[in-house]
Amino acid sequence: MMFSSPREMPSPSSIFSAYASMTASIMLLRSMAHELIPQPIRGYLFNTFRYLIKPRSPTLTLIIEESTGITRNQVYDAAESYLSTRVTPENERLKISKVPKEKKLTIRLEKGEKLTDTYNGFTLKWRFICAETEKNSANDIHNSNNSISVRSEKRYFELSFHKKYKEIVLDSYLPFILDKAKEMKDEERVLKMHTLNTAYCYSGVKWDSINLEHPSTFETLAMEPEMKNAIIEDLNMFVKRKDFYKKVGRAWKRGYLLYGPPGTGKSSLIAAMANYLKFDIFDLQLGNIVRDSDLRKLLLATANRSILVIEDIDCSVDLPERRHGEGRKQTDIQLTLSGLLNFIDGLWSSCGDERIIIFTTNHKERLDPALLRPGRMDMHIHMSYCSYEGFKILASNYLEISHDNNPLFGEIEGLIEDIQITPAQVAEELMKSEDADATLEGFVKLLKRKKMEGDVCENNNKRENQEKQCKKRKVSCKQKRGGGNSKSNVGVTQRRTRGIIKRGSSL
Repeated sequence: MMFSSPREMPSPSSIFSAYASMTASIMLLRSMAHELIPQPIRGYLFNTFRYLIKPRSPTLTLIIEESTGITRNQVYDAAESYLSTRVTPENERLKISKVPKEKKLTIRLEKGEKLTDTYNGFTLKWRFICAETEKNSANDIHNSNNSISVRSEKRYFELSFHKKYKEIVLDSYLPFILDKAKEMKDEERVLKMHTLNTAYCYSGVKWDSINLEHPSTFETLAMEPEMKNAIIEDLNMFVKRKDFYKKVGRAWKRGYLLYGPPGTGKSSLIAAMANYLKFDIFDLQLGNIVRDSDLRKLLLATANRSILVIEDIDCSVDLPERRHGEGRKQTDIQLTLSGLLNFIDGLWSSCGDERIIIFTTNHKERLDPALLRPGRMDMHIHMSYCSYEGFKILASNYLEISHDNNPLFGEIEGLIEDIQITPAQVAEELMKSEDADATLEGFVKLLKRKKMEGDVCENNNKRENQEKQCKKRKVSCKQKRGGGNSKSNVGVTQRRTRGIIKRGSSL
């Protein structure tokens, strides 16, 4: 309102009176509202009014967390790899790492860092966030008086863009990142050895990894050729039968039991299988697992096309008598044999494709029969003492010689079949000198000394003698009853078996 002259302007006293009257009216209305309108309705009206006057933001933000419940988030892993290629000079803090045998540096965003990307002509903003959280340790479940707070990090990406590009981001941009990350992984494929991180993390389970640099292959493995070929054929058939497993209603996995004395090459065989298939290895120590639920989380956290190894299973599955560290009570241990069996071939075993589970043991006879049931360990592979065929492979590996050009091989062949000597012991002896002749002469002396000391396959000889006696008794009984030809049923002493493969079930 415009006033034509100063005389028409209201006086200060009239302005103050009008202001006081308006304030009193507002306070009266407020009092009446408090008296007549319940609190929930007042809160609803207030929030509605605030929503109406709040300025609209055109930006949409997507949260991409490291894990989704108990499994890894593939979008998070893909984004981490993809963003390493989009780093610009504007970034101020980056994490740099390099492991042996990798040609390139690994670049990752440091927490709080921002990055701008463009796709189809529009801009997207990324931000990497690490938020610290506190969780109680497992002991709190049973003993709240001795609670321990464990600090961990919750890591996630924030992806912000204009709302009108929502469909393009969900249907095109994020699938593009997933495909790009897969291409990068295939180009820079390096086998990994994963081990369990015992420190508590946000997702409840975490695998740490290093490059798998074990040089073992089937060509360098000291093993009978027949056994090698059988294992290779089994592996080849397994990886080619995805549709077959789906058709017959079975999880696409394969179980192997490696058993035999220490030093017979069980670990080398696992490494050879990984190098042959190009599968990562996940080394699972059951002694670090407290509950069945943790075991399931570990299974879900393992990648496809991987080998899960549980070594010395005979020492790990005696669950009721497991030794516990200080501060861990018997009631805290909730890892059961049934949980392990469900982990192997139960419903949870179907969470993932193209996986191999390998168990090792030095004493197969100590295993619970439930673990040996068909379908859990599909192939039983006996890793026994070194045979002549295995020795020839080791001699070629360590001394670069063959049986064609050394006369001592014939003498070694006559001695080694009756001696209990592991491939590890043979390899140790072959490494003592670079002179091939001197090394073989020393190895022959070792075999003769072990034979004189009685370190021979007495158990096998006794078993063969017992089998011969049983067969003779059976023949005698048949002759008395007038059945069978004694000559055709006489047992023959055979050379001891160096390796046995037993198939628990067909592929």
